[in-house]
Amino acid sequence: MVEHATTLTRWQGDRGTYHLATIGGDAAEAITMHERLHRLEFGARRGFGSVKVMARIGGTRWKTSVFPSKSGEWWLLVSKKVMRAEDLAEGDALRVELELL
Repeated sequence: MVEHATTLTRWQGDRGTYHLATIGGDAAEAITMHERLHRLEFGARRGFGSVKVMARIGGTRWKTSVFPSKSGEWWLLVSKKVMRAEDLAEGDALRVELELL
């Protein structure tokens, strides 16, 4: 289980607006190690270098993926459904729990 305290940020892309939690530090290192071991075991990377996870914010739990950034951090996209369930808005502090799959 990987836990990380972060802030919900908004990113404007070509296809719309996304909200994400940036995961850095020791949590990012654990995810990176998991991804490397998976690649060694199975010989290939998942799409975009992503790692499948079971994520939890507050009482909301869902299966998704985290995506690597060029800076070494990982991004967890947070859907509007999760934001509504947890009453979250851009700039809110949150705690993310990730079970690496």
